[in-house]
Amino acid sequence: MIEGVQVTPLKKITDNRGSVMHMLRNDSPIFKEFGEIYFSTIFYDSVKAWRLHLESTLNYACITGKVKLVLFDFRKNSNSKGKFQELILGQENYFLVTIPKNIWNGFKGLQKGESIIASCSTLPYRQDEIIRRPQDHPEIPYKW
Repeated sequence: MIEGVQVTPLKKITDNRGSVMHMLRNDSPIFKEFGEIYFSTIFYDSVKAWRLHLESTLNYACITGKVKLVLFDFRKNSNSKGKFQELILGQENYFLVTIPKNIWNGFKGLQKGESIIASCSTLPYRQDEIIRRPQDHPEIPYKW
C-alpha cells in the first residue's frame, strides 16, 4: 500500500431498471474540496500512463468496464518511496481510490470494449499542475 492512498468501498444499488452508483459526498471524511469531475474512457488492452498531479488530490471510480490502476510513489520523504500499488477497478469490484498529490498513476483497460473511469479532483484542470510521462519512461520501472 502506498502511503496516503485510500480505498473506500462504494455503495451500488441495483434493480431490474439499472443501478445507482455512489462515488463521493461532501459529508464523507475523504472529501477535501471540489475542483472538477470528468470521465476518462479507455479501450481494452490500451494504456494511459503516466501522469502526476503536483497539487490536486484525485478520486477515481470505474463505473463501466474493468481497469487496472497502477500507482507509483516517487516522493522523496515517503515511507513507500519506490513502491507500486496495483488495483483492479470495475463494477464487480466497485470502490473509490483517493490518490494524494505527487503519486504517478496510469490505467490499463482490462475488459473488451470501452471502460469509463469517473475522476473527481480537488482542483480544476490546469496544464501546469500535471506532469506526463510515456508508459515506458525509465524513471518508472513498470511493465504493462
